[in-house]
Amino acid sequence: MKIDFANLQYQYQLYKQEIDKAIQDVLDKSNYIMGSEVNDLEENLQAFTGVKHAITCSSGTDALLLAMMALDIKPDDEIITTPFTFIATAETIAFLGAKPVFVDIDEKTYNIDSSKIEEKITSKTKAIIPVSLYGQPADIDAIQAIADKYNLKVIIDGAQSFGATYKGRSDSNLGDMSTTSFFPAKPLGCFGDGGAVFTNDDELATKMKSLRVHGQSKRYHHKYIGMGGRMDTLQCAIVDVKLQHYKKDLALRQEVATKYTKALQRKNLILPFVDENMTSAWAQYSVRVQNRDEVQVKLKEAGIPTAVHYPMPLHLQEAFAYLNYKQGDFPISESVSREIMSLPMNPYVKNEEIEYIAGNL
Repeated sequence: MKIDFANLQYQYQLYKQEIDKAIQDVLDKSNYIMGSEVNDLEENLQAFTGVKHAITCSSGTDALLLAMMALDIKPDDEIITTPFTFIATAETIAFLGAKPVFVDIDEKTYNIDSSKIEEKITSKTKAIIPVSLYGQPADIDAIQAIADKYNLKVIIDGAQSFGATYKGRSDSNLGDMSTTSFFPAKPLGCFGDGGAVFTNDDELATKMKSLRVHGQSKRYHHKYIGMGGRMDTLQCAIVDVKLQHYKKDLALRQEVATKYTKALQRKNLILPFVDENMTSAWAQYSVRVQNRDEVQVKLKEAGIPTAVHYPMPLHLQEAFAYLNYKQGDFPISESVSREIMSLPMNPYVKNEEIEYIAGNL
């Protein structure tokens, strides 16, 4: 059996007629930058999430940049985040000259451990960026309480969690701002790069809409130092089609995750944990094994693809050597990074594939 990890071609064929029509409509109008489909998608994202403002942009990375630029993050400011995430979370902090300050993760959810945040706050701290890793929101109530106590901003890195919920609220409707990614392999993906920032704050929304078009207030009048951060019209049209089917796809992802969990019970694995107050978008179904390299080789031989998100925590990356962290500083992140392994996850994983994967594991 040969199994597709993300099954993007299957999804395209499923919605091919609608997607092809949406692309052709853009081609016929030839309005490739900030066409009407951009506004259509933003309005539909707002309706889906219940958030007042959805601002599309060129990637999930640029979504984080826009959010921090809107808060006027400056060199030597500090932002607290997790070392167990994709580099973009901390890279964007460093890109603005600010300092990423890492806090270890909760061993069950793999999200930032809210009980360890307060001790890292200094007079330079400006914001907290929790990551909704693998599709599940972090402990937002506890994080928001700390932020309120110290007058800090909260930016949710929801690159993997669009459509997840926290106590019944959309993951995109939490914190001061929430970001997401429409990278093709994400639960809601386009055919290139794309992202969005969500906020209920009118001023932040207005500023980010300006920042993504080089800080313009009107054409050739620049209020801010901004960036070329627009999501192109074609990608917006594609995501808008897929958004219409997204609730169904989320439900199918949940079914796949439930079947995995049932099939893998009583095996020598640590399975994903989802808090009872939350739902996950299931960007990944990740298990922990002691002998990961050996297991991956044997699964590959059986035609089963796997992935590792993420094999090295950020505090041990060469790019962040200047922060002077060392091995052992964040032991949970380090141990999880040695053991974590993602199995094929998409809405279309078949029952027989799940049984085959579980049997081989």
